[in-house]
Amino acid sequence: MRIDKFLWCVRYFKTRTIATTACKKGHVKVNGDSVKPSRDVYATDKIEVRKDQINYTLTINDLPPNRVGAKLVDIYRTDTTPKEAFTANELLKYSKDYYRKKGTGRPTKKDRRDIEEYRGENEIESDI
Repeated sequence: MRIDKFLWCVRYFKTRTIATTACKKGHVKVNGDSVKPSRDVYATDKIEVRKDQINYTLTINDLPPNRVGAKLVDIYRTDTTPKEAFTANELLKYSKDYYRKKGTGRPTKKDRRDIEEYRGENEIESDI
């Protein structure tokens, strides 16, 4: 079975086109080598897939006849992705939530208060 079809069958990618594109970009490795989408895979091959900034590692147990349901995916592959990959992704998600790119709209109320505190404008003038 082709590697792009296998990754689509075991639901790592939503479409075969996306799986093919990932192979062409070098995000898919079989037994440590970058592969083309037409590369055949067999049982006991080790696949590494880079998706959403996580390096998934999996071992092929058997080849599915066609796309399988989510509950049946574990029959055809064994996921050996280390837990550290997922924790690093969680930290990255938190840093994205905190950081707002410059020029992406009006400042929030928190941004305004931070600017006023920096400029020293937040003291209330009681000498009026």
